Amino acid sequence: MNAQNKFGSAKWAAAAALVVNVVTAGSVSRAADENSGAQVKPVLAETLTAVVVSYAPGAKSARHHHAGSVFVYVLSGAVQSENSATGPAKVYKAGESFFEPPGSEHLVSENASNTEAASLLAVFVAADGAQLTTFDK
Repeated sequence: MNAQNKFGSAKWAAAAALVVNVVTAGSVSRAADENSGAQVKPVLAETLTAVVVSYAPGAKSARHHHAGSVFVYVLSGAVQSENSATGPAKVYKAGESFFEPPGSEHLVSENASNTEAASLLAVFVAADGAQLTTFDK
């Protein structure tokens, strides 16, 4: 296996780990449940959807918002993002991640480079059947 394939596999492994963390976040261990006598509720009452978003050099998305929560992992390149709930615009490079809370507005979402492509994995946790992205007018 060459170095490029190893790097690609590492990116996908990290993205898979992010999805596992999203699914298991806040879950109660079986042993803790048996000791406390508490009822275990499903970890997610919503649907988990993973989407790969690719940006050509210099590309950007219009201002928008999402249904539910979004966990983002940058797969390649660099992405500039600004969210109404998380502070000023920031550049996230491959291997970095960020979170968009429910009800927030995505003010800036763009490739930080005019010469290199970028991609990210967006993991949505939203109501079943919800429109995941709504562009503002």
